[in-house]
Amino acid sequence: MPDPKAPPTPTQLPTRDWRMGYPMTTATVRLARRHVRRRLTTWAWPGDIGDAVLVVSELLANAVRHGRIAGHHVWLRLAVGEGGELVVDVSDPVPAFPGFERRVDAADAGDESGRGLVVVRGLVEEFGWFPRTDVGKTVRVRLGGRVQERRRG
Repeated sequence: MPDPKAPPTPTQLPTRDWRMGYPMTTATVRLARRHVRRRLTTWAWPGDIGDAVLVVSELLANAVRHGRIAGHHVWLRLAVGEGGELVVDVSDPVPAFPGFERRVDAADAGDESGRGLVVVRGLVEEFGWFPRTDVGKTVRVRLGGRVQERRRG
């Protein structure tokens, strides 16, 4: 039986874990993109950093736009597990997630918004959300950590 006072073994924890709170402003999105790019580069994350930055940008933009409540922040968390997968959590103070069930192909050509989550769903391996016990919700996505071959289009 392991000693309960001993620190957890490294396999029980993500190899990298970082979180930051941001004000609910549009400038947050630009600042967070810089932080995410720098953090993933520093960690030498083997996945597509450009895709990860785009995903974070879209999720934060949605949180700032639809989750703004006076006196609250939006929270970003990045965690890289031993397998190299990247987990991104974006938490805001609004408990609901209207439009989450919207089909991937439901954005019409004339829509001025609504395509961000379509893009996110196309780039991530898992996409979901859950209510937070204290306030609001967390949107969680997982991106693979293997080096991706550049898409040719």
